Amino acid sequence: MEAFMPYIWLGVIILMAVLEAVTTQLVSIWFVIGGVVALICSVCGVSIPAQLILFFAVTAITLLITRPLVKKALLVKKVDTNAGRYIGMTGFVTQKVDNQAGEGQVNVSGSIWTARSAEGSILTEGTNVKVEAIEGVKLIVRAIQT
Repeated sequence: MEAFMPYIWLGVIILMAVLEAVTTQLVSIWFVIGGVVALICSVCGVSIPAQLILFFAVTAITLLITRPLVKKALLVKKVDTNAGRYIGMTGFVTQKVDNQAGEGQVNVSGSIWTARSAEGSILTEGTNVKVEAIEGVKLIVRAIQT
């Protein structure tokens, strides 16, 4: 069995490397590193139990040391590129906003949106508003003082 261990470790390394290549996050690179250490130990004649212990120990240590650094490096901030960018912007009422009647429109950055009042009050045409949220295709707005 010991004669086949280098091939088994080589198989583990290749399998984990392929798994790493087909995933979008770092999930198995640490097993590749552990496999390399176990392969070296196998070629040097270290016993199978010791190879297994070293494989799991090196994998765990590299995971514990590098995972927080990798997560921080791969952290990508989400940037709203569509409707979410309107939250916090100001605009004005182009059609009376009345939640009870289910009517109202606002103009925000040149775009006309169906709107509802955040506090439920009626907003008349020309009222300056701030976008609080988006629910479906409706802006939830609040009147602001100019």
